[in-house]
Amino acid sequence: MIESMKRWTVQRPDEQVVNILTAELGLSSVQAKILAGRGLTNPDEVKAFLHMDASAMHDPYLLYDMDKAVELITKAIAANKKIAVYGDYDADGVTSVTVLMTALERMGADVLFAIPNRFTHGYGPNKELFLELYEQGVSLIVTVDNGISGIDEIAYAKTLGLGVIVTDHHEIGSVLPPADAIIHPRHPDGAYPFGDLAGVGVAFKLACGLLGEVPQDLIELVAIGTVADLVSLRGENRYFVKEGIKHMRVSKRPAIQALARIAGTEQAMLSEESIGFMIGPRLNAAGRLGDASPAVDLLKTEDVVLASSLAKDLDTSNKERQAIVADISQEAEDFIAKTYGDHIPYVFVIAAEGWNAGVVGIVASRITEKYYRPTIILSIDVEKGIAKGSARSIAGFDMFAELSKNKDILPHFGGHQMAAGMSLAIANVDTLRDNLNSQGAQVLTDEMLSPKLTIDVPLSIDEIDVGVLESLELLRPFGMDFQKPLYLLEDLSAATVRKIGAAKNHMKLELAAGEHSLDAIGFSLGHIADQLTPGVKLSVVGDLQVNEWNGNKKPQLLIGDIRSDDWQLFDLRGIREATRWLPTIPVDRTLFVAFHGQTVTHFQSSLRGIAIHLVGQSKIAEADHLVLLDIPDDAMHLEELVVALNPKRVYAHFHANDSKYFDGLPGRDQFGWYYSFLKKRGEFDMAKNGDQLTAHKAWKKDTVYFMSQVFSELGFVKIENGLVSVVETVGKRDLSEAPSYQQRERQMELEKILLYAPYMELKRWFDTVKDRTVDGEE
Repeated sequence: MIESMKRWTVQRPDEQVVNILTAELGLSSVQAKILAGRGLTNPDEVKAFLHMDASAMHDPYLLYDMDKAVELITKAIAANKKIAVYGDYDADGVTSVTVLMTALERMGADVLFAIPNRFTHGYGPNKELFLELYEQGVSLIVTVDNGISGIDEIAYAKTLGLGVIVTDHHEIGSVLPPADAIIHPRHPDGAYPFGDLAGVGVAFKLACGLLGEVPQDLIELVAIGTVADLVSLRGENRYFVKEGIKHMRVSKRPAIQALARIAGTEQAMLSEESIGFMIGPRLNAAGRLGDASPAVDLLKTEDVVLASSLAKDLDTSNKERQAIVADISQEAEDFIAKTYGDHIPYVFVIAAEGWNAGVVGIVASRITEKYYRPTIILSIDVEKGIAKGSARSIAGFDMFAELSKNKDILPHFGGHQMAAGMSLAIANVDTLRDNLNSQGAQVLTDEMLSPKLTIDVPLSIDEIDVGVLESLELLRPFGMDFQKPLYLLEDLSAATVRKIGAAKNHMKLELAAGEHSLDAIGFSLGHIADQLTPGVKLSVVGDLQVNEWNGNKKPQLLIGDIRSDDWQLFDLRGIREATRWLPTIPVDRTLFVAFHGQTVTHFQSSLRGIAIHLVGQSKIAEADHLVLLDIPDDAMHLEELVVALNPKRVYAHFHANDSKYFDGLPGRDQFGWYYSFLKKRGEFDMAKNGDQLTAHKAWKKDTVYFMSQVFSELGFVKIENGLVSVVETVGKRDLSEAPSYQQRERQMELEKILLYAPYMELKRWFDTVKDRTVDGEE
């Protein structure tokens, strides 16, 4: 049995729906399963979803206060008043700034932008920055991707005589800021048809309203911000991203070209994954380490040389960010190992001086992913006496709700169920840690603390080919609310298995089901190769890709998790040195068993202090894995042991100090000659001359001793002090009546199966024994 790394929840799509979609729309079964698994079951709905056009965009004037905002901005431009676009330091923020700046510049506005510094100003509206803008002659501030929570700051701006328009998409509180206009897709007084726009989506709608048309060249920026901000990819957002990626692939914008080049990806192959893992992180990097302005400068510039230089700078910042994240992550893991060891708490609250507050959210994500625990990573500022950081959570632990129970020590916090940000006094960090762990103990069960994998696209290998996989482009983009599929293939065998990589820490498989096969690769799963036994049936979860090599295309599964519900037999026969096979044996719930005392003695030193259970000497402990160090004298003893434990894995070493299988039984002619020899001699000193007689007759070792024992048990001879003498009055008896003869027959038959049978034959023998366990349970 191979246990999966995560708990699998398999949600199988309705086969009737799948059949309808394939029949009516001409989709492959793979496409249909993906759509059905995501709730798209009506053929007309699916057709509209797959073939979106510009009609998916809603009229910008459906947004509450859009008319007011357009009027205020238009009047400001006409009066030649200076306008400031006030943004945020993440990818959604900098694309929002670029979109609105571009639209205002096309209208001839006198416009500049400002982005708060994460470290000196914090997130959102800032009085100090508002004052600076006022002193620079700004008359109107338009926030993008922030502002909805800046009640006091916007009130302050109003006291300076500044006009303020808020455009935002974040959660709306019970009180709205005193702005001149508020554009928000979920405005409490509005009725916009789609509430999940990103900040850049809201800014784009304002740009459309101002320009009176859709600025097609800006849709690529909307795609970047939308994907990077992890908002829903349904509705209007899906159109923005799908259309935006088309634009990006052929874009003449120097920023897009430079970012694709620096990321090492082909521009024509850009996708939502390219945005999420290559472009977004580089745009985010500047704001995580300091000033986010270079990201805007890059997106706005029309100078190819400058774009290349700025992209390189952002790439350097991203690498620096990656190094910082790696260092902090390692320090956090060291803290966990030193503080908790194997006793992992319900919630991690880890704080240290000097950690970069701009990346602690990424570190929290990494720790949560590795240990599957809610995690808060805090950066301590000793001079200010505060700890500031980010939280990430797991299903079942509502981070915002649990933090709310500690608001007396959290002067500033915000977020949602799965993530949050906060600051608190250093003196209260330990209290927060203790409180959250007490709260965790109340709400988190063992099952909740086991990572879960939700799978909704079960496939068979015969459904997979290159054409099918390439056709999935029609379904893109994948993301929030339209998750990338996680495929499940069941009841497979491994036709070939090998470890790859310099350290042999990766695994390559050829998975087979009947006449069909599929290449699969598991990165960092090299250890699983040691757990695959011949014939074992596997279930595998992962991502399907097209692997192209030397012009040839083949489907390939990138393994995410693997399991087998079969019991497994590991054949260690013939590997004499325990040091060679011992590292492959699981440490937990493993029972090492011997049937003979001399075996215990033989293995004591090589097993490095591992306890060996001698059958018959003590009660058998429960175990999932059984290591058989030798073979019993009677198969019944082994059968009873296997039935009693019903192990998930059996490791068969079967050390045999004195195998008799190849010695065989002496023939009847040998027994006849020896008996005649004894009758002629009357008596024979076996102890003194037995070995000489054996050598003289070229018999197998111990043949004389064995035949003497058989004759003795049948009453043909007496043995006293090694002297064999014939008993004359005995009648005729068959050799097979002798217990020693019967035991030798049993031993040879047992050795034939346990020591010398091919693997599959030995497996079938154990299968037969284990079937009795199943029968007993039923």
